Amino acid sequence: MKTLAMIMAGGASEDLSVLTAVRAEPAISFGGKFRIVDFPLSNCVNSGIYNVALLTQYMPRSLNDHVGVGKPWDLDRSQGGLRLLQPYLGPTQSGWQRGTADAVRHNLDFIEEQRVDNVLILAGDHIYKMDYRPMLRFHQQTRANVTLAVRRVSPFETYRFGIVSVDS
Repeated sequence: MKTLAMIMAGGASEDLSVLTAVRAEPAISFGGKFRIVDFPLSNCVNSGIYNVALLTQYMPRSLNDHVGVGKPWDLDRSQGGLRLLQPYLGPTQSGWQRGTADAVRHNLDFIEEQRVDNVLILAGDHIYKMDYRPMLRFHQQTRANVTLAVRRVSPFETYRFGIVSVDS
């Protein structure tokens, strides 16, 4: 099962306004020598995913400098590896990317070139540890078109998160 992970690393944050005035949220330091983007990158490698694209847009220089060619995560490979996908204008693209879905749409040509079975869309500004393999196996076994990883939160905490409502 060949998988491409696409890490969305493009935006500023209202919650972290002072910190994102000079860099994208995934490039913010965490715990001294780490950056927030280290979490999804490490999760990919620890899940056996070595084909990773980092989609940037907002103030990407410090993020690009930090990830480089992906060597700290063993993503400096001739096949797969880490690719930095910068926004660009072309015959079918007009203007900046507006959100996750639009960023993916802007890079459909890249996705098609990869010839993969699955595309894993990840946030570059989330701090968590996850092995993506069980979710990808579930996705394959159920032959789903889309699989979404979520977690239950208290109704009093929902204002802090994107919300998914499901029926029984």
